[in-house]
Amino acid sequence: MTRWWRSHSVRVRLTLWYVAVMVVVLAVYAVAIFAFVSRSVSDALDQRLRADFYWAAATIDEGPDGLAMSVPQVDLLLEEEAPWVQVWSADGRELLLSNPEAMRRPIPETQALASQEGDRTVSFEMSGSPIRVFSRRSYVCPCVEDPDTGISIGKRPVTIQVARSEEGMQQQLRDLMLILALGLPLAVVAAGLGGYVLARRALAPIEEITDRARTITAERLADRLPVANPDNELGRLASVINETLGRLQESFDQMRRFTADVSHELRTPLTAIRSVGEVGLRGHRDEAAYRGIIGSMLEEVDRLGGLVDRLLTLSRSETHQSTLSRDQVDLSSLADDVVSHLGVLAEEKRQTLIVDRQATPVVSADRLLLRQALINLVDNAIKFTPVTGQIRIRISEAPTDAIVDVIDSGPGISTEARERIFDRFYRDNGQVVGSGLGLSLAKGAVEALGGHLTLERSTAGGSEFRISIPRAMSVGRFADRASYDRGRGVDV
Repeated sequence: MTRWWRSHSVRVRLTLWYVAVMVVVLAVYAVAIFAFVSRSVSDALDQRLRADFYWAAATIDEGPDGLAMSVPQVDLLLEEEAPWVQVWSADGRELLLSNPEAMRRPIPETQALASQEGDRTVSFEMSGSPIRVFSRRSYVCPCVEDPDTGISIGKRPVTIQVARSEEGMQQQLRDLMLILALGLPLAVVAAGLGGYVLARRALAPIEEITDRARTITAERLADRLPVANPDNELGRLASVINETLGRLQESFDQMRRFTADVSHELRTPLTAIRSVGEVGLRGHRDEAAYRGIIGSMLEEVDRLGGLVDRLLTLSRSETHQSTLSRDQVDLSSLADDVVSHLGVLAEEKRQTLIVDRQATPVVSADRLLLRQALINLVDNAIKFTPVTGQIRIRISEAPTDAIVDVIDSGPGISTEARERIFDRFYRDNGQVVGSGLGLSLAKGAVEALGGHLTLERSTAGGSEFRISIPRAMSVGRFADRASYDRGRGVDV
């Protein structure tokens, strides 16, 4: 059943649901109507019987020969059906009066009914035709007025019975049932057709979205789906899909830039190695010259290897292929370690590399991962700080975070480049210093530790990058699982 249901389109399923609901509603409505009409016609028949009783009580007189009906019933009632009337003694043993209709259609059970006190309304079956009898005791004393009927008809108590056929009532109910039985299927068919048309019109925008989305390929990611009404459900769906297409387009563009940058970065050392090798093969050289050529080639190989290692680091971080350890890291001691590691590079450019300790916070983090992130930041600062400039590592803390600021005295970062400064292979104003991976790796490492790496300021007098890490760290407090996983692949 489930497989059959799922094999149909949403339009068909909506129509079937609509028809099913309409069937239930119409069935309940039909049953309610039938019950109401049945009760109404039954009450109407009871009222006619009571009217017949009052009429009979008013026309019965007691004469020398016994009881007699003084008024012709047909002329009085003006009814097509002649009333059925019987008068019994109070104990129901003696039939005192029976009109022609009662003689024509005798009902044996009425004698037992006459012996019972109070009002009685009973239906009997006579030759396949149901008849309803109303029986009530009356009094024939002119001085005593019956409290129920308020009618005086003689000197002794009697029981008056009137009856009418239920055939008319039953025929009305059969006609109503026939109308409902024929009308219900027609109403269901009409509802099904209407539901299908409504479902088709309601889902028409989805068909349009589907056709338009089918035309969007990798070469046409700039296309967007039409949004007729952004406030309804379909409009919001189309808007979300357009946002997804925008992110997908950005990912494709980034992938293309990444591929182009990788190709360029790999081509440069390979071209240098090839050129140096070709020059070395021209003519005969002494051992020192060959050593110089091989040394140049090894330098390019080292550069190529470092680039490949960084690319592998990014790949591992995105595929969650390494683990993350937890250590108690003294940030002040870590800053001294980084200064000792990169001090030679700063000395070559006669730069001042200092540590400004405003606090001595300790965090729970992967020491090697955090060390590599700080090395990348300081190395980037050394590259872009001019000769005799200053790089300062400032250690401080906030109420919940430990903070490490790397402040340089370089030319700053242009406004348009600040949004992309952490993108891989991105270099401001086409600068060729470095591979453009340092800041990207640093940001991924810090986020893996549950922290944040931000560019706090950048002016003509220098830039300031800030690492913020919660001081009470645990894996459960990571900013998100993706950040944790990205850092797991950083190879230090």
